Amino acid sequence: MAKNAFETRLEKYGDELEELYMGLYDDENAYEYFLSLLRKAYRERKQSLRRRDAASIEDPDRKLSQKMLGMMLYTENFAGNLNGVGEKLPYLKECGVNYLHLMPLLDSPEGKSDGGYAVSDFRKVRPDLGTMEDLEKLTGDCHRRGIMVCLDFVMNHTSEEHEWAKAARSGDQGAMDRYFFYDNWDIPNQYEKTLPEVFPETAPGNYTYLEDCGKIVMTSFYPFQWDLNYANPMVFNDMTDNLLYLANRGVDIVRLDAVPYIWKSLGTNCRNLPEVHTLVRMMNLACRIVCPGVMLLGEVVMEPKEVVPYFGTPEKPECDMLYNVTTMCTIWHTLATRDVKLLRHQLEQIELLPDNCLFQNYIRCHDDIGWGLDYNYLGWFGMQEAPHKKYLNDWFTGRWPGSPARGELYNDSEVLRDARLCGTAASLCGIESALYERNEDSLKRGIAADLMLHALMLTLKGIPVLYSGDEIGMLNDYSYHEDPKKAADSRYIHRGKFDWELAEQRHNRGSVTAAVFEGIGDLVSVRKSSEVFRSDSDMAPVNTGDDRVLGIRRKYGDKTLMAVFNFAPEYARAEFENGEWRDMLDPEGKTISGEGSRMEYWLEPYGYRWFIKKQKQER
Repeated sequence: MAKNAFETRLEKYGDELEELYMGLYDDENAYEYFLSLLRKAYRERKQSLRRRDAASIEDPDRKLSQKMLGMMLYTENFAGNLNGVGEKLPYLKECGVNYLHLMPLLDSPEGKSDGGYAVSDFRKVRPDLGTMEDLEKLTGDCHRRGIMVCLDFVMNHTSEEHEWAKAARSGDQGAMDRYFFYDNWDIPNQYEKTLPEVFPETAPGNYTYLEDCGKIVMTSFYPFQWDLNYANPMVFNDMTDNLLYLANRGVDIVRLDAVPYIWKSLGTNCRNLPEVHTLVRMMNLACRIVCPGVMLLGEVVMEPKEVVPYFGTPEKPECDMLYNVTTMCTIWHTLATRDVKLLRHQLEQIELLPDNCLFQNYIRCHDDIGWGLDYNYLGWFGMQEAPHKKYLNDWFTGRWPGSPARGELYNDSEVLRDARLCGTAASLCGIESALYERNEDSLKRGIAADLMLHALMLTLKGIPVLYSGDEIGMLNDYSYHEDPKKAADSRYIHRGKFDWELAEQRHNRGSVTAAVFEGIGDLVSVRKSSEVFRSDSDMAPVNTGDDRVLGIRRKYGDKTLMAVFNFAPEYARAEFENGEWRDMLDPEGKTISGEGSRMEYWLEPYGYRWFIKKQKQER
């Protein structure tokens, strides 16, 4: 009797999966139960999803295409509920989006949700957003339009309202074993000696005392988010089962939230421990066996040296994609300093990474901007960490003289001096202040800066992702200050309702919205038209002779691209290798060339260009 796809894939990956599982847990009964969960998930997987799995096996490089473009959005802000998002799919297609990242939408307690990251039920959608059936319908509609769907999977903790937490609170020992429960402060105090605080201002410490049951529980993030104990195999089994349940609803990309934190060990900082990589590899194998069309996106907001291991190896991958957090932060640093040296240095390091390293690139996202820069490198140029962070925060909040940026600080602490930054791309680029001051010259520069940053994002290797609202130049939403449930969290300044009235202006020539929307749209269209933008092309930064101007060379096959970006509010000259270059962004395809071995090109304030080298047959 012929083996089905599940058994064939289990035979292929089973030995490694068993070795990892037994090496971590040494529990045959738990492993057999784990396999039963995998079989059940495969049996329940729809034929339409199995066909997508088969297609992904036939085309494993689909995620490398230059045609990939993502957008992340909050369901309630964008369209009210899941059915509303379905009605807005034509708009997403107009934007060129084929990868939709839905921000947290699983059931979580109002007022104690941390933006949806305190899940009380992994198999239930928030009632105000719809039902699991609505989610499944939306993913099906997206698939028919060629759109992949990404969903957050909060794996480090649950809400205190989750059924496991409620049972633990009532004294159920099996449920308590799923968390970190203690009768006194002896062990928690030992942990605290080496365990950093995630939110020292808003949620200091890593433990919470529960008065009703007289117990202490680990809460690394907020008191209402209880850390799961992955040393318990039943936690890993059931959380993987929850992941596969979401995959069977049609989710194509699962974002593993806060993945570096999931393994705890006394005497360590409980970050990036070896066991974390074992767990992620096992989750990857579970997907390869049950639903090989599903990809894992890792949220690893760490130093670059800590990020790369989460890719695993080409032979034994862990995450299929990772957030490119450091480059995002460095881009904003570069806008404030008008000096590309650090950005150029970082892109050099990225180019040295193995071919399996696929990043998700973005300018803004739902979260704050933390200044996790390479301060060892900046130190060579006299930039020290504490004063430089203060400068960046002063610049982007408009406190620095002459700064056009308008943002707000997050987790500002006079003691730690480690505040982070919030704001929309348009407001941080100066569009908001220019509109307020009715300064046409400043407005022109703000729009140019906004488009220049998006052009750079679209040039980088990896998958570019827009943050909903940035494509129409939405400004900061200060109304959150008036909402008691949001006022303490400045991240809501860039989590405002999508302005559909503003979006209606996207084709009204002369409006700011049209300038941003059509500018980004033109860039996306050009990017999709040329394989030189594929994620597996060669990319290297180029010294342009001016530290205000970043140069990037990309090569794929016989195609060579030269991209240049001026980070200054004045004209700047870019130098690069001579030749005949066609301006990809010029409607008439203007050609430029110079004399000798180098050529010069003058860029407008915050100007950018994509030049493709002309082939001999074109000359």
